[in-house]
Amino acid sequence: MASHGIPRYTVQERSEEARQQELRKIENYQELDRLVQQKVAAHEYTPETLQSISELLSKNPEYYTVWNYRRRALQNEFSRASAAGESAVGEITTLIKDDLQFLIPLLRKFPKCYWIWNYRLWLLDEAKRRLPVSVSRRLWEEELALVGKMLSLDSRNFHGWGYRRFVVESLEKLTTDEMRSGSMAQSEFDYAKKMIGTNLSNFSAWHYRTKLIQRLLNERSASDEERKKMLDDELNLIHRALCDPYDQSLWFYHQNLMCTFDPTISEQTMAPNLSDSERLDYLRGEMEEIQDMLDGAEDCKYVYQALIECTLLISKVEGRLSNADQQKVLSWLSELKKLDPLRYGRWLDFERSLSQ
Repeated sequence: MASHGIPRYTVQERSEEARQQELRKIENYQELDRLVQQKVAAHEYTPETLQSISELLSKNPEYYTVWNYRRRALQNEFSRASAAGESAVGEITTLIKDDLQFLIPLLRKFPKCYWIWNYRLWLLDEAKRRLPVSVSRRLWEEELALVGKMLSLDSRNFHGWGYRRFVVESLEKLTTDEMRSGSMAQSEFDYAKKMIGTNLSNFSAWHYRTKLIQRLLNERSASDEERKKMLDDELNLIHRALCDPYDQSLWFYHQNLMCTFDPTISEQTMAPNLSDSERLDYLRGEMEEIQDMLDGAEDCKYVYQALIECTLLISKVEGRLSNADQQKVLSWLSELKKLDPLRYGRWLDFERSLSQ
């Protein structure tokens, strides 16, 4: 394909020398692979075999079978170290630390390779299984610091946020095992708030915040008034953030907050015991806020979707959709059909359902 007469891709002629170099690389890789397969078949899990496995994974970290070979080789080293008696803890700690360090350059080069992350978690789980709690916890604390650095470089890395949850859960369990309060909900809530402040479009941070709020309230055995205050604070936060109404991440969080006013699922939310009159007061206040956003953002589909959502929630609480509200919803749907033509069929079906 070409654009304006310019080829999209150009094929560069490789010199014979470059082609020969590439062939030698392939041959070297195949020879290394054969060597590793032979050593594993013979159960020769020596330090030399581990080194060959390291070289192979450095060339191709997606070769998932070789990660299993590495596990076997390291388990052999763990068994050897355990036989050493008193020095076992120190030797096993060194083996795990060295292997964690080996993974760092690979993670920098291949940050989204699942096999590296899976193997890293296996290493840290081995630390929990084979080392004293205090030693294991230090390794997991260092891992949390590493994830923090990773997310500071790419704050919206969904894989990084998921990995952070694993690390935090393990740290909480390790701390609880030492007969102390293991909850990190408050510190993680503060962390998510900091990351949101750095980048309001960070959907992963908003999602993390949602999960932490429920935990915090439950751990504090929060009263209905405390829960209402948390709800008010979150509404104020999202209203300030929505100075940019075109950011979809913010509307996802707004939608989550609106679930609090849905009487059919309110029990699962941060403020489950609101009265119907309180729900209606909140929803009417939201309608005013969103209507204000519409001024100057008439081409923003998210605003119309939020207006429809709040209106239908009001009808759910009241038990009916008034004719006036139905006409408003139909007019907003008319705008959505123009602004969001890719979902025209969806909006048309919705419009028909209102008329039935």
